[in-house]
Amino acid sequence: MRKEAERFADSAIMEGMVSIRAVIRAREAGINDRKIIKILFDREKAKDKARELAFLSAKAEKHGFLIERSDAAIIDEMTVGSSHGGIIALCTERTIPPVSAFPIKESGFYVMLDGIEDPYNFGYCLRSLYAAGADGVLVGPRSWLSAAGVVCRSSAGASELFEIATGEPADAADLFHKKGYTVVAADLSREAVPVFDTEIRRPVLLVVGGEKRGIRRAVLDRCDKVVSLPYGRPFGAALSAASAATILAFEIFRQNKGARHDGKA
Repeated sequence: MRKEAERFADSAIMEGMVSIRAVIRAREAGINDRKIIKILFDREKAKDKARELAFLSAKAEKHGFLIERSDAAIIDEMTVGSSHGGIIALCTERTIPPVSAFPIKESGFYVMLDGIEDPYNFGYCLRSLYAAGADGVLVGPRSWLSAAGVVCRSSAGASELFEIATGEPADAADLFHKKGYTVVAADLSREAVPVFDTEIRRPVLLVVGGEKRGIRRAVLDRCDKVVSLPYGRPFGAALSAASAATILAFEIFRQNKGARHDGKA
């Protein structure tokens, strides 16, 4: 297993079957262009992983990647986590398009994540947003998408299954406004109102900032609504970005669950 100092380095190594299945599923669905080059599996676990290897062998023939036996020590040296189960995939990088080239649904729910400073927190955000039905994710120029293996594992594969674009948050807000979207920010500023008292209907772009830096003023000024998360007791600390994104996304899901994505009831 890689040292702590190397944990967040760029990585296109997918660890474990959940991540590997997500890469294959995303590729087959045309969601992104990442390819598997080679699968390495622990030769000592071949018998226990017969079902997984049969699945991968079928996909290898279809997609043209290699499957090689390896040693546990070699796999551990290449990986960040310890839950890979003796199976990893060496992959190509994924192309992340600019926001200007992003396909935006007519009545969608998208989320802009800006300033999250930990790849695990970023991955947990994506996991919750995917479960809550978000249609896609926008990220700033600096994000944790280069640490693809870590993010994929912490998001339970959601990072590969999401359509993702990159760009400046202010530019994204302007673009979505032109598409008729309401832009909503989660912030602790004075103008914020409790999210549970706020109507948030599709189409909507939700902007979530990191717990340390928050959302920049230039972005807040472009938002139609600024919401906050009321606490159950006095507490001076901010929620993690993953926790805040989870609550906000499921509140948007709750408010819109009776509406079709084309905007019709």
